[in-house]
Amino acid sequence: MEHTSSSGKAAPTTTSKDLSVLPADNVEYGSYEYWQQRYIQESNESFDWFKTYKDLAVLFSKHIDSKDARILMLGCGNSTLSGDMYDDGYENIVNVDYSDVVIDQMRQRTAHQPKMSWEVMDVRELTLEDGSIDVAIDKGTLDALMCEKGDVWDPSPELCNNIAREIDEVNRVLAPGGKFIWITFGQPHFRKRHLVRDGWEIEVERLNDGGFDYFVYVVSKRK
Repeated sequence: MEHTSSSGKAAPTTTSKDLSVLPADNVEYGSYEYWQQRYIQESNESFDWFKTYKDLAVLFSKHIDSKDARILMLGCGNSTLSGDMYDDGYENIVNVDYSDVVIDQMRQRTAHQPKMSWEVMDVRELTLEDGSIDVAIDKGTLDALMCEKGDVWDPSPELCNNIAREIDEVNRVLAPGGKFIWITFGQPHFRKRHLVRDGWEIEVERLNDGGFDYFVYVVSKRK
């Protein structure tokens, strides 16, 4: 991914390999303070959870009907995904994250891609109009919210409420016929239960390039 430097020229960012940004406990992945500090440390770096656009391009072309679709990137972070999608023709992207630090960084990096926007927003309290989004994408954000100590088979009421808040907001902002694409390492018996909503049809796909299994939950909102 490239960003615009102070000289006005595009310059490459580096992929974060700094192990010091990793939390002492995975529970911290659900902490606002953790992400603020991490993005300060990764001020000129990018990090992609699970997969990059190269790995997902075929999947997106299958499930996103038009490159003119209005796309919501939930918990965008400093991923290269939106920038790479933009370069491939998906220019109408609304990127949201609750970290003002990373949103400011990404606005600067993508100044040469002016048609997409970057907004400070909590995925559990989206300030978007009802039915205004064609496709919502979550790649790792819900997984971060799910990090807690305890039994994965019996998640806490607090965790379930956090997940429900994001899912309900996605349901609200999706237009009839819209899609929610969730990319995760979570298997269906852990994840699918969180997606059950009236008017939603759920399809599950598996991604495997010879290594770790990832799962894609594609939810279609009935018209």
